[in-house]
Amino acid sequence: MATNVRALAAKCSYAVIDKGRSLADELPALQAKVEGKDKGLLQELCYGVLRYLPELEHEARQLIQKPLVAKQRAVHFLILVGIYQIKYTRIPDHAAVSETVAATKPLKHQHLKALVNGILRNFQRKETIVDENLPDAIKYNHPSWFIKKLQKAYPQDWQEVLIANQERPPMWLRVNQQHNSVSEYVALLENANIEVDHIDEFSGALKLIQATDVNNLPGFELGHVSVQDGAAQQAALLLDCQENDNVLDCCAAPGGKTCHILEFAPTIKSMTAIDIEEKRLLRVKENLARLNLTAKVIAADASKPELWWDNQQYDRILLDAPCSGTGVIRRHPDIKWLRKSTDIEALTLLQQQILKNIWSLLKPGGTLLYVTCSILPEENFEQIQQFISENTDAELITIENTQQKIGWQILPNEQSMDGFYYAKLKKKNNG
Repeated sequence: MATNVRALAAKCSYAVIDKGRSLADELPALQAKVEGKDKGLLQELCYGVLRYLPELEHEARQLIQKPLVAKQRAVHFLILVGIYQIKYTRIPDHAAVSETVAATKPLKHQHLKALVNGILRNFQRKETIVDENLPDAIKYNHPSWFIKKLQKAYPQDWQEVLIANQERPPMWLRVNQQHNSVSEYVALLENANIEVDHIDEFSGALKLIQATDVNNLPGFELGHVSVQDGAAQQAALLLDCQENDNVLDCCAAPGGKTCHILEFAPTIKSMTAIDIEEKRLLRVKENLARLNLTAKVIAADASKPELWWDNQQYDRILLDAPCSGTGVIRRHPDIKWLRKSTDIEALTLLQQQILKNIWSLLKPGGTLLYVTCSILPEENFEQIQQFISENTDAELITIENTQQKIGWQILPNEQSMDGFYYAKLKKKNNG
């Protein structure tokens, strides 16, 4: 019997929202149970429910007389999957309803078949009325605490940020210029009927008109190209490693920036990549192997260098600090529901501790690049402002392509990129 994709989507949404599991962990395990186009459909349904959760919950509340609780929660999420299909996909309504109703069987709740059918039929018949008085959390499909933080930080831009977070992210490529120049690789893509939409002049990053399977990319297996967002590709260029530099990449997994530094500056003396999660370092090793690059990879806690550091100071340090991930919500919509307002203070304290301890590993005259994929000021420019005020040997280096005073905050969808923050610090020779 074929696996019901709607049942899997309901299970996945339930695991993320009610159990607090990561979409990146749950989805691949469930996709392994289906084949071909169903993998894409499952992803579409899971991402869709997580993107539009408050709105779908609002629609469901008006149609469900008695809330589905305890063991029936999976069916509640199945109803959300059904509403999402009718409202946001091109799947014909009759197919969306019948397949969603059929999913009650693999979910072992066939006795609720009539209930699911009735709710979805009623939703189909319901007249679409735009209610301007809905709370912002439902209108913009984000948690209230996050909306309030954005309104305070970006009084002019908060709505654009929320709208950008709901969009599907583009596919960006990083050309390994050890093999081809950017223009040569664009020609290879054109020969493969893959169209390029935009080239970032600063980094040479390519944005595709339409996402494609990595196996369609010319030379992917040979390490000629990698998939990496345009914002993440700024790191290697801003760090600007020189010949014979001793380089440290902190919190390196999955290794995109590590590999880019090695491609961009092949004459550095050494690269050490550390991450606290040993499991995530497998991805770093896989990326290094595919690109035929070499680095010293260590499972280590960046906040406790005394446990792993060999007392050799570094010329360049990339600190990709643990953060809220609020700049990459369009790629990871589960962040909206897994992240809590109380997490932010704990994260800023951890960032502070890592920054302080890693700074001592940098040579006088050396450069540290602080990076997050967050858009919250307390994790970004406020963090750097405080660090500079407390460390007289820290000098802020202006990032040329920005008018901002402290670092460079990229907001989601600015130049089609993810939300990222960069600050470049130099260690003064105070002696």
